[in-house]
Amino acid sequence: MSAARDVVEVLAKALTDRRDEVRVVESQHQGTTLVELYVAAGELGRVIGKQGRTAAALRTLAAAAGEKEGKTITLEIRDTPYRAGGQESGKAER
Repeated sequence: MSAARDVVEVLAKALTDRRDEVRVVESQHQGTTLVELYVAAGELGRVIGKQGRTAAALRTLAAAAGEKEGKTITLEIRDTPYRAGGQESGKAER
């Protein structure tokens, strides 16, 4: 578990009302660490924020945490339910 994943998880849980539905999955793709944040459909607006400012701040903090570990971080925010085994296989939908 990386610092970037931890930062994203703690902040996402603080931003949402349904904390138990927050999932963070980390995987490696071509030298980049992909951190996928899954939230309940009704919570997506809280995580993105007005004009995407909250999402941009989350991406900046995740990148800073990853940089301390020598990693390049990409954060993707999804409102689809997390399915164990679906996204962790290394194939992220884009």
